[in-house]
Amino acid sequence: MSDRLFRLMERHQQLDDALHRLQTLRWADPLEIARLKKLKLAIKDRLARFTMQSTRVRA
Repeated sequence: MSDRLFRLMERHQQLDDALHRLQTLRWADPLEIARLKKLKLAIKDRLARFTMQSTRVRA
């Protein structure tokens, strides 16, 4: 696993943990939740793009 892929996966997990913590709060900020979800989705897209590129190179 490349360093870049590992860092993206790690960041995705950190955002997931932060989202879970925020969503358990009674008065969580909905804008902060939306911002974290947007970041998490962007990283997920990068991960997908990265894995697609690496599989094309191997084929």
